[in-house]
Amino acid sequence: MTFTPTAIKHCLHPNSDFGSGSHSGTNPLDFNNAKDNLQAFAKLWFSFDDKPAVAAFHGLMFGAVGDNRLKPLFGYTGFGLFQAKLLSNGNVRIRGKEVGYFCDPITGDILEYWDNPYTGERVKVFNFFNDRIRGELTPEMPKFHFGDDNDAPTLMNEGSIKTRIDGSAPFILPWQRFGDNMTLAWDYTHRYRNPVTKDKWPKAHTGEFINPSEHFTFQTNYNHLADRATPTADFACGFSRISPWWPWMQMGQSGIKGHLFGRMNSHKSNNGFVDIPEKVLAYTEQHHPEYLIAPNDWDDGFPIGTWESYAQKVAPEIAL
Repeated sequence: MTFTPTAIKHCLHPNSDFGSGSHSGTNPLDFNNAKDNLQAFAKLWFSFDDKPAVAAFHGLMFGAVGDNRLKPLFGYTGFGLFQAKLLSNGNVRIRGKEVGYFCDPITGDILEYWDNPYTGERVKVFNFFNDRIRGELTPEMPKFHFGDDNDAPTLMNEGSIKTRIDGSAPFILPWQRFGDNMTLAWDYTHRYRNPVTKDKWPKAHTGEFINPSEHFTFQTNYNHLADRATPTADFACGFSRISPWWPWMQMGQSGIKGHLFGRMNSHKSNNGFVDIPEKVLAYTEQHHPEYLIAPNDWDDGFPIGTWESYAQKVAPEIAL
């Protein structure tokens, strides 16, 4: 799962003791208060503990073309290490890193190559790595700004939050409580210019614009979430993704107009690496062990997107 706010603060404040607040029975977090929402969200997705939380995901991606039945294509799996720090001004500093792999949906083996059923071509898989999840959450709902200056930024959770006339919104999330169960929906819907350009990558290029979106439905324990003295809250989450064809699928000259739909399960706990799928953990230990080591800085940063990473790391198909 991919998250970091656009607005990055450059002046850190001394860290506050997260456990200094009252317990939920006497002074629970107020889910109508923006700063309390920051704490609750950071407890859910990240952790205020002295070690990062580990969140894993795994599921299946389908190809959608016209009115044909969706075609199962490959598994999508990975994990992230996430940590947060409460600042004296009530803002929340975050840091993390994550990996996303494509895998055989039956065996769980991480793919290096994939046989494209649409084109009949064997293509090299481009797995995704992001070690720069950094930023600072404020009482304002964050925005992502990918692409160039002409591309509009993405307001998180648009459609589920109360926006002001100027399009901004306070960081108040659409929590819902059902007894001891707390639920949360979190969405983003991007649209920006495709950095994998047609002049350099004609087979990987699928159009001038790309519009990936991700949609999360969290469930967690209300008491753990609302208790100010509890540094983290476990979750179980449904996670879906809609996007153009990945660049590595080499669909740009196929003439096949369609898109990808993915459905995944995600979960976070304080059980260390136990929740990471066994083959994902083994592959990472062998090939990318640095992603099993937590970040050690609270610097500013902004993660590179999947298409941007492809454009940076994959040589152009056509020499210019």
